[in-house]
Amino acid sequence: MGAISRFLKIQPGEFPALAWSFAYFFLLLASYYLLRPVRDSLAIETGTDALRWLFGATFVTMLALVPLFGWMCARFPRKTLLPLIYGFFALNLLLFSFYLNFWIFFVWLSVFNLFAVSVFWSFMADLFDTPQAARLYGTIAAGGSCGAIAGPLVANLLSTRVPTEGLLVAAASVLLVMILCIHQLSNWSNAHPRAGDPPPGEPIGGSIIAGAVAALSSPFLLAICGYLFCYTALSTALYFQQVEILREALPDRAERVRFLSSVDLVVNGLTLLIQLAAFSRLTARFGPLVLLTVMPVVSVIGFLWLGAAPTLAALVVFGVTRRAGEFAISKPAREALFTAVPREERYKAKNFIDTVVYRGGDALSGWIFVGPVAFLAAGLAAVWTGLAVYLGTRMKSWSRASA
Repeated sequence: MGAISRFLKIQPGEFPALAWSFAYFFLLLASYYLLRPVRDSLAIETGTDALRWLFGATFVTMLALVPLFGWMCARFPRKTLLPLIYGFFALNLLLFSFYLNFWIFFVWLSVFNLFAVSVFWSFMADLFDTPQAARLYGTIAAGGSCGAIAGPLVANLLSTRVPTEGLLVAAASVLLVMILCIHQLSNWSNAHPRAGDPPPGEPIGGSIIAGAVAALSSPFLLAICGYLFCYTALSTALYFQQVEILREALPDRAERVRFLSSVDLVVNGLTLLIQLAAFSRLTARFGPLVLLTVMPVVSVIGFLWLGAAPTLAALVVFGVTRRAGEFAISKPAREALFTAVPREERYKAKNFIDTVVYRGGDALSGWIFVGPVAFLAAGLAAVWTGLAVYLGTRMKSWSRASA
């Protein structure tokens, strides 16, 4: 245990919270990655024109959910709020197992992915302060990577053996087991409250639109909005390139499911290696400026390459590099930014940014990036780099920043 603690930079009293957080994120992403290859395979058959409307529908759904989430935050304590959210999503999956409509399922899974993961990271920002996040977020994110490996591995093995309904039921069961992790982490938080925070058993409070107001009025949070908008817009551009290239290269649906799940396995394997072996050391050596900037710079180079050579090989190399770097480096660094803001903003403003801003980027970029888009995307990646420099400079080190 001592060697593990030294390797992962765990301080006394933190191991139980780290272990339960790891398990929580493992189960959450395992449930999502059980379902992702099904959605993406069907999306390839649907085509990019329909996807633009689906991204728009997802954005509208997010807009409707933000005030509902704000209302729930104002009335329910954290230990009740999180199980309610994940129990609701599990019930949805059970209903989908009886009737699966692709359009509804695409919107639902897109909402679930962002909303459920956003709530997870809000909870983490509530449990750990900024120095703890710099040390522990890489290991916690590795739990998600392990789940993201287990999910597509199971999907790959079962895709030709069980009907789609079986994967939906399995994902729902995983979400229900995850509630135990939330209970254990709530108990740890009660024993280790963050200095200056209100008691964890109280509702978060505030108005139902407080998150949007905070996100759009704070320069620090507004820069995070821009950073995430650039990321998601470029992800959508790359996704559309993937649809076009894979439709020609892999016409068979089952072959596409196997290929996409195999790519997920490679991405998540690389991500896990970086998270466990390098993240905490990279944060100590380079700080937030480098960690926030590295993937925007990679995206400038990658989109220029894809524009010059729109091939399956270029797509795979750039896509794997970008996704692994995002999950292992950029995302934990970005999530650590929220440890520097008050509790209400950790939940409400973060949820607004992670859902409405994220899907707004999807919806808008779906109509902007039409046809050959790689060179236009490279220009947006340059803007993304500038925002990364601003945020990294504001944080400077992993110390508390003023919002």
